[in-house]
Amino acid sequence: MTEPNLNPDHFQAPPQIDTLQKVGLGLGLVGLIGMAVGFASDHAQFYKSYLLGYVFVLGIPIGSLALLMIHHLSGGRWSLALRRTFEASSRTLPLMAVLFLPIIFGIHDLYHWSHADAVASDAILRHKAPYLNQSGFIIRAVVYFVVWSFLALMLARWSAQQDTERFPLDRFNKISGPGVLILGLTVTFASVDWVMSLDAHWFSTLFGLWFLVGMALTALAFSIVVAALLHNNANVAKALSTDRFHDYGTLLYAFIMLWAYLSYSQFLIIWSANLPEEIPYYLRRFGDGWQGVTLVVVAGHFVLPWLLLLFRSNKRTTRRLVAVACFMLVMRFLDVFWLIAPWVKQGAFGVHWMDIAAVLGVFGLWVGAFCYLLKGRAVLPVGDPYLPEALADGH
Repeated sequence: MTEPNLNPDHFQAPPQIDTLQKVGLGLGLVGLIGMAVGFASDHAQFYKSYLLGYVFVLGIPIGSLALLMIHHLSGGRWSLALRRTFEASSRTLPLMAVLFLPIIFGIHDLYHWSHADAVASDAILRHKAPYLNQSGFIIRAVVYFVVWSFLALMLARWSAQQDTERFPLDRFNKISGPGVLILGLTVTFASVDWVMSLDAHWFSTLFGLWFLVGMALTALAFSIVVAALLHNNANVAKALSTDRFHDYGTLLYAFIMLWAYLSYSQFLIIWSANLPEEIPYYLRRFGDGWQGVTLVVVAGHFVLPWLLLLFRSNKRTTRRLVAVACFMLVMRFLDVFWLIAPWVKQGAFGVHWMDIAAVLGVFGLWVGAFCYLLKGRAVLPVGDPYLPEALADGH
């Protein structure tokens, strides 16, 4: 591979990324207007709907950060074409920190444990008060975002330096190794703070890992869609061969299986133990109309994509794989809805129009920021020593 072919100008984002940015910002504007109207009419519902949209979208940059560090630790060519996508996605974490502010403002509308009178009358909440309190909630959130943003921005900064200067590859490993462990730990605590504590009486030791795997699945599905758009650049397409898309489909299949395994393991452990403080989680989701959502999540998040990705042709045909990835993004939102909505709605199944407005607003704004960051650099890491070999695979 000759040096001119590694010119960063040859690996710029194609016009389809501009289109994605415009569509994202347009949908985001519609969603933000809807949320503004909703906040004026019912601020309590606004915060509940906002939490749904926020947790779903947060899964993409957090999952991307996890996949990015796994890429650096594992090496090889399989994820090289997705590296800059992971970097651009994870670099939006400072934006997600700003977008977390409405959850802090709505803490009393979302979390029962934030009310002093509720804590005073509940022995379990009093026992958990040293951890579940408003000050601790905010301080920990600041720590999470500082840690996540540091990891993402440092890896992205080194990646940019690698494009223009000689760079030891093990430098990425020095931060990715401990970074994976730190990310797993902080995401576990964040999942407890922001989601599990919606019902402060319930707990699960598998919840944090289950939550992180779901985020990685969301990030991978989104990255496959972006990879298909980047394939419109003929130079980038050389690194996005049929074999690469087959690898991404296989990895998507693996994450779907892992999510299903953890989901079933948590269900089996809780159901077999039959403890009164644990089983209300599933009882609530097996009645009052939520059982239909449960069946759709089982069928759509596991059974259907599992069957589709069994076929090699579906993983090696870009359009089919992108269709599965888009479907999985819808299922990921439904899974987040199934996870959060029964707690915040405290009643029969129902979808509020602000639920849709919130996910459109947050997701659209995030997509706009993601596309801006992706376009700011070559979409392939031209300084990576594996790139010539990856490009040769496409011939």
